[in-house]
Amino acid sequence: MTPELLQAGARARQRHEAPRRDGPSGGRAASYGRVVEPGTLDVAHGAILYLEDITVSFDGFKALDALTLDIAAGELRCIIGPNGAGKTTMMDVITGKTRPDAGRAFFGSTVDLLRHSESEVARLGIGRKFQKPSVFEQLSVYENLELALKTDRRVRAAVWAQLSGAQRERIEFVLERIQLKAEARRPAGLLSHGQKQWLEIGMLLMQDPKLLLLDEPVAGMTDEETERTAELFLSLQGEHSLVVVEHDMSFIDALTRDDPQRKVTVLHEGRVLAEGSLAQVQADDKVVEVYLGR
Repeated sequence: MTPELLQAGARARQRHEAPRRDGPSGGRAASYGRVVEPGTLDVAHGAILYLEDITVSFDGFKALDALTLDIAAGELRCIIGPNGAGKTTMMDVITGKTRPDAGRAFFGSTVDLLRHSESEVARLGIGRKFQKPSVFEQLSVYENLELALKTDRRVRAAVWAQLSGAQRERIEFVLERIQLKAEARRPAGLLSHGQKQWLEIGMLLMQDPKLLLLDEPVAGMTDEETERTAELFLSLQGEHSLVVVEHDMSFIDALTRDDPQRKVTVLHEGRVLAEGSLAQVQADDKVVEVYLGR
């Protein structure tokens, strides 16, 4: 990582700020002198995700064009943009599904995401939720969460596994968090669309991810479900870092209502078009022209 990119991440952090010490370094972040084991997540510089000059082309079309972005540890970041802006491709790069033509992607300051497969990225602590919920409809809500536990998935282990007290407590905790405790024994296929979305988010939470990528999570939800989803995401910030990609501006408003300065990033043609508070990006002439249609 370049020192400039690391310092940008440090400036961006709002939570979990690393301590700074004065000394021979002249007040630079003390963590610059630390030795960190390769592959270990290190967010001492403030950012959990760094994308630098990421470029992805498909048959000559640049889905991402030198995209540079950083997400602070514990941050809830909203990302908006018109269709074709590169939002899905960005998440594909982060999760190892797509390899960029150029650029760098780091999880913290030490984990090079471009060296890892999709399954390895998931094990590193990055969870992704797609727009359409994907749950085991024949199983109960509880059983879905049980399957999502970080356990040995081999056949023998699956047959003989007994949940420990800590595992049961974890499932109960997640059921409370996603507000599905009353539905614990209900088949997932009988849940409403919004409840299925919450269940899938709960399955991700069972893996205890450090970073959650959420693609249009409230698509198809009722107004009440949308409001409850906003409450859920706000309860997760700080404990997890969240990147929420969404078209529903009322939902973005709900996510920024408690903190009008929460950062919103606007993508257009594979690049960052604007970044700032919701009010700032809504007032940006470029954003109004290409996205908001006013």
